[in-house]
Amino acid sequence: MQIKVDFNEIPKEILKLAEKFQKNNFELYLVGGCVRDMLMNKQPKDWDLTTNAKPEEIQGICHHTFYENNFGTVGVVLDENNEKIEKIKEKIEKNNVSHETGLLEKELVVRETLKNIEITPYRTESGYSDNRHPDKIEFSNKIEDDLSRRDFTINSLAYNPLSSELIDLFDGLKDLKEKKIRTVLNPDDRFQEDGLRIMRAVRFSAQLGFKIEENTLKSIKKNKELLKNISNERIQIEFNKIIMSKSPEYGLNVTHETGLLEYFLPELEENVGVIQGAAHVYDVYNHILKALQAASDRDYPLYLRLSALFHDIGKGRTAEWSDKKQGNTFFAHEHVGTLMTKKILKRLKYSNKLVSHVTNLVKNHMFFSDPDKITLSAVRRVIRKVGGEKEVWDLIKLRIADRIGMGRPKERTYRLRMYETMIDEALRSPISVKDLKISGDELISEFHMKPGKKIGKILHALMGVTLEIPENNNYEFLAKKVKEYLKLSDEELEKLEKVGRETMEIKENEEIKKIHRKHKVK
Repeated sequence: MQIKVDFNEIPKEILKLAEKFQKNNFELYLVGGCVRDMLMNKQPKDWDLTTNAKPEEIQGICHHTFYENNFGTVGVVLDENNEKIEKIKEKIEKNNVSHETGLLEKELVVRETLKNIEITPYRTESGYSDNRHPDKIEFSNKIEDDLSRRDFTINSLAYNPLSSELIDLFDGLKDLKEKKIRTVLNPDDRFQEDGLRIMRAVRFSAQLGFKIEENTLKSIKKNKELLKNISNERIQIEFNKIIMSKSPEYGLNVTHETGLLEYFLPELEENVGVIQGAAHVYDVYNHILKALQAASDRDYPLYLRLSALFHDIGKGRTAEWSDKKQGNTFFAHEHVGTLMTKKILKRLKYSNKLVSHVTNLVKNHMFFSDPDKITLSAVRRVIRKVGGEKEVWDLIKLRIADRIGMGRPKERTYRLRMYETMIDEALRSPISVKDLKISGDELISEFHMKPGKKIGKILHALMGVTLEIPENNNYEFLAKKVKEYLKLSDEELEKLEKVGRETMEIKENEEIKKIHRKHKVK
């Protein structure tokens, strides 16, 4: 891996801050994740800095700050940056040149990171009685003290943006090159200080594609019970980051192998080794993780990834062996799984909205059936049942992840494409006289017609002239045609009605054929 900090990539605002601190005889280092990301040629998500200045001195140097914690961390607000963000957004909306828009979007990403600037004094910590927060904090004048208290070596690197000095006390650069997650100094001490670091180790491993170093991994197994002392809200945050990483399958496997899973998601453990039928290559546990990984590979949002993770969570509790199938059957597993999913998500303090969305998908994920035996009206019932257009397409996405999790090479089979076709047909509005810019009520009120079959005949006759030439579908033209039709005999009007109905059928069939071509089905 190439290890290099591009000085030109550091925002000017950060350099100006460093210059201000230097003028006031203070040090200022970039530290933690932003240094790690720059060394990996990634765009930092935020900017953490550390200094030998105390909180009140930081506030004296920076104009707009907020200080609302017990750890000395001072947040810095760059008002001019927020103004620039709004101007860039306006330019992007108005710009039609793709190259220029790309540059503006890249600048916007950097600007968004500058909304999160935190400056913390060098400090030492001691006495972690709750295995989460230090009982005592003391500010220091030595950056070595501050780097020694950090969690992992790859997060303990400090960089001076003015002198380009890189401080690496614990071989963080070496671990970056070797793609290792290793604690600073003794792993038992680091995890006893903050039990959440156990989850963070797994999260960084999944996010970065790094392996957890052997002694660190042994310590995770040894200290796993520390997760009992961590709030579900904090566990949820790290869990989400594992789920939203590029390698959630790997990350959750690590939590299983280290015994962490039983402390925050024991229900998943129930599916380990549960054999499925012949259609499945994997046991339930591995099928679930493969489906989740497929959702990640397709960049699905959090709620869909959670739905993939929980869609078969109830199989372990509903498994019944079948000699005939040489595997287990799982009667009503989706209903059992829905109740389990709701309980899990509530326990992990997810929002009611997300709980509702995920449980809806888990409950209905077995909607898929043989399209040769299902009617459009049945498809419409499914759409209404799940909540609408967005939800039914989410089910299709979940089905794709589910299928890949079965070990199938094709993610979109002919059957699935046929079902997508039927959904498209069910969702589209059929061609109807309601599309006309004149209505039956207007024929009665404006042309003094009596309610009856003649109104329907005229409307269908109008459909014929508007479907052939869509521009004719305007009130002025249609009103003129109505006057002409009112002078016709019943026989002449019926001929025009027939033409209109035939034209509607032809256009309707053309629309259906377009949908079939879109999904590559006959």
